[in-house]
Amino acid sequence: MIKILLLFLTLIILSPAGILQKAIDKAPSGATLKLPSGIYRGNIVINKPLTIIGSGKNVIIKGDLNATVITLNSSQVTLRNLQIMGSGDRMENLDAAVSLNHVRECEISHCRISDTLYGIDMNMVKDSVISDNTITSKKHAVPLRGDALKLWYASGNIIRDNTIERSRDVTLTYSHHNLFLHNTFLHNRYGLHLSMSHGNSIKDNTFRYNAVGILMMGIKDTNVTGNRILSSNGAAGIGVVADKVSNFHFDHNTLKFNTKALYIDVKRTERGKQRFITHNTISYNTEALHFHADIKNNIIAHNVIKGNIEDVLQDLKAKYGKTNTVEYNYWDRYEGFDRNGDAIGDTPHRIFLYADQLWKYDNKIKFFYATPIMSVINFLSRIAPFITPVLLLEDSKPLMSLPKEGAPQ
Repeated sequence: MIKILLLFLTLIILSPAGILQKAIDKAPSGATLKLPSGIYRGNIVINKPLTIIGSGKNVIIKGDLNATVITLNSSQVTLRNLQIMGSGDRMENLDAAVSLNHVRECEISHCRISDTLYGIDMNMVKDSVISDNTITSKKHAVPLRGDALKLWYASGNIIRDNTIERSRDVTLTYSHHNLFLHNTFLHNRYGLHLSMSHGNSIKDNTFRYNAVGILMMGIKDTNVTGNRILSSNGAAGIGVVADKVSNFHFDHNTLKFNTKALYIDVKRTERGKQRFITHNTISYNTEALHFHADIKNNIIAHNVIKGNIEDVLQDLKAKYGKTNTVEYNYWDRYEGFDRNGDAIGDTPHRIFLYADQLWKYDNKIKFFYATPIMSVINFLSRIAPFITPVLLLEDSKPLMSLPKEGAPQ
C-alpha cells in the first residue's frame, strides 16, 4: 500500500508529459502505478511485471506518431483504464497501440484504443486477458489499416467484452485454444480471421456490418456457438466462411441479412463427418448455404432455414454425397404433408439445381431475381425441366413447423 501511494504522489508532483517512462524504470518489480488524468508521452517500454491503472477519467498515453505506443516485454503486466493513441503508420513494423512479445499472464482491460495502425499485437502470448476495451484504427482506407487484434503463435488467451469497430481484421495465425466471448465486431473487413489455428472457441459474440463475419481457413477442433452474425455487406457480404475445416462445430448461431450466410469449401481428401451445423437460425439472407464444390461429410440438423432468397447453392457441379446427414431442419419451402401427425414431413425435402437457372452463375442476372419473367422461367423449369435437375441437398426428415422458442430441438 505504501509503495502504491509513493508512486502515485510522485506522478502527481511531476508534469505528466515525459515522466511515465522514468516512473516505470524506477518502479520495483510488481509495483502498481496509478495515473491521474493527463496526457503522458508514449513510446514506452515495460520490461518488468507492473500494473498501470488510470485513476482519472482521462488518462491518455499518446505516442509521437512513430512506432508502437506501449511495448510489453515482460509477463504479468496489467494495463487498465487508459486511453492509448498515436502510433506510427508503418505496416511493416506493425506499429500498434500495445505490442506484447513472448509474454504470459498479462491483462489489458477497460482501455480505449484509437488513432493507431494496429490495436493490440500479440506475438507468442499465452494465458492473457484482453477485456472490456474499445478498439478502432486510423482513418485510412480499409486495406491500409492494421488489425485490431493480431494473434501470432498465441494460445490460451481470453478475449472478452471488447468492441472492435472500423478496423481491418482480427487475425489468429497458428494460435490455439483461445476464447472469444461477448465481443462486438462492427464495420470491419473480417470480424475474425482464423488461419491454421486450432481448438479455439467463439461464443456469444455479435458481428454486424462487416464484409465477412468469420473467416476460417485450414482450422480444426473449433466451436462457434451462440453468435449473432448480421448484415454482412460490401463486396463479399458473407456471414461465415468455412474453408477446409475439420471437426468444426457451428451451433445455436443466428445468421440474418447477409448476402451469403454460410460459405463452405471442403478438402478433396477428407473422410468422415467434419462439419456439425446444428440448431442455427439462418434467415432472410440472399443465400443460406453456399457450397463451393462437393457437398459431403456434413451433419446439418435442427436448423431453421427460412425467408432466404435461395436455401442452397453450389459453385461447381458435383454429386450430392451420401456421407451427409441432413435431418430435422425446418425449411419454409417444404411442400410435403404430415399424415401421421408426428410433426415430420412424410417425404424428404429435396433441393434441386435446374440447368436453365443461369442467374446462379451470373451475378448480373441476379438483378432480375423475383421479377415476373424470372419467376415464370423458374416455375416452368420445375414443372417441365428440359433435362434432369441436379440434386443439391436432401433433408430426410424435414420439420413441419418452427420449433417453439426455448424448446429442445
